[in-house]
Amino acid sequence: MFSGSFVALVTPFKKGLVDYPKLRELVEFQIANGSNGIVICATTGEAPTLSQEEKIRIIKETVRQTKGRVPLIVYSGFNDTKHTIQFTRAVSRFKINGALVVVPYYNKPSQEGMYQHFKAVAEAVKLPIILYNVPSRTVVSINPETIARLSRIKNIVAIKQAISNFEELSQLRLLSDITILSGEDSLTYPMLALGAKGVISVAANIIPREMALMVKKYQQGLIDEARELHYRIFPLVRAIFLESNPVPVKTAMKLLGRLNGEVRLPLVAMSPENQKKLKAVLQKYKQLV
Repeated sequence: MFSGSFVALVTPFKKGLVDYPKLRELVEFQIANGSNGIVICATTGEAPTLSQEEKIRIIKETVRQTKGRVPLIVYSGFNDTKHTIQFTRAVSRFKINGALVVVPYYNKPSQEGMYQHFKAVAEAVKLPIILYNVPSRTVVSINPETIARLSRIKNIVAIKQAISNFEELSQLRLLSDITILSGEDSLTYPMLALGAKGVISVAANIIPREMALMVKKYQQGLIDEARELHYRIFPLVRAIFLESNPVPVKTAMKLLGRLNGEVRLPLVAMSPENQKKLKAVLQKYKQLV
């Protein structure tokens, strides 16, 4: 189930409120353009700024719009175990296919602490769990040995690895057959070579077809064609990380006429200098009309 390109969907806002009609439009755009699945209320969806009520309605609206056509994953992680369990239980009532649970941030838990955290969450629900390792935001990183231990728990089925340490990825693959998903758009191609099954992608918000096609071609054994796609999208992928995610990708969507670009504080609009760089890359990519 967790294979291919899953878009880490932005949360559209309008005058400070979640824009639900636009959300439904974005979901439909993703399905129509080949994304293999949708992840909502995560980092790219500005999860830290969303209330629980907003998250629940976003889930309801997305479930209603997808109608089971593609797998739907909900980000349900917090920096404490009790809150993570409570929210993961709450979202498991809906017709979703998995929960994305992040390494606890700010607390800086040990490897044993991370193991006990994820174990407690997995045992509290029947929902498939995708671990989320993103040390650039959580400070600490879950190591291959701990991931391998967790993979023995029946409903811990995958991990989103937002790391650039390929040695650790290779070590993980030797220790476990857990499904690995890239959490870094620019590294998806080399991660596929190391055994990843797909990507949870920010770039898919603007280029869903290309991201899905790159993964598909690699999986079909069309390695050279997949590599060509990687290099074609690489400058654009770099440009949408000129500032903190999701500011650049929302700005790109605004430049493409798909979104108003609004973000919530403490995020602010992209700087004029970086907007200029982003626009130039979009123009070169022949996306801007």
